[in-house]
Amino acid sequence: MAEDILREPVMGLTFEKVWAMFQETALQMKETDRKMQETDLKMQETDRKMQETDRIVKETALQMKETDRKISKLGSRIGDLVEELIVPNILEKFNKLGYVFGKVAPNVRYRDSTGVYVAEVDMLLENGDAVLAVEVKTTLTDNDVREHVQRMEKLRRYADEHADTRKLLGAVAGAIASEAVKSFAIKSGFFVLEQSGDTIRISVPEGFRPKEW
Repeated sequence: MAEDILREPVMGLTFEKVWAMFQETALQMKETDRKMQETDLKMQETDRKMQETDRIVKETALQMKETDRKISKLGSRIGDLVEELIVPNILEKFNKLGYVFGKVAPNVRYRDSTGVYVAEVDMLLENGDAVLAVEVKTTLTDNDVREHVQRMEKLRRYADEHADTRKLLGAVAGAIASEAVKSFAIKSGFFVLEQSGDTIRISVPEGFRPKEW
């Protein structure tokens, strides 16, 4: 009787069923492990791609910075060339208009009493009665004209603070300038200097009266 009881399956389980359960569990654990390994590989691949993306972003940033530097350097050089074209002829041109300037100086900087820059002028022409401030740009825009108006106002305040009663005149020059921009500059009271072959010419429309600051 006891032997029959030992042989009776416990709650319907047999050795074969238990063994099959163990095998199924082992397979499930193996599959889970495989999926975890795949997930780990995907995470490693994602991390690698993120690192690659970060590297590309940094390289792009460096390339953009270098490009900006080259453009800035080129723009500065073009500005220098424009000034080289203007300086040798500008006195003669203004003399013909009745403005006899005896002195011309490029890149003139004004400082206040604390040493802080008040304004910088690309080219300054002077005589005993007047001072002409010229702004030189590679491509002249409306904003450049507006900024030069503000610059002239600063120069006027500086002159008054230093008891300089000479009248201030303004001019703008650009290797490239649209007709609309030139018209805006003239309406703002500025002489407009333009390249003409290997020299310059001054745009003076009929009835034009330069503004005096």
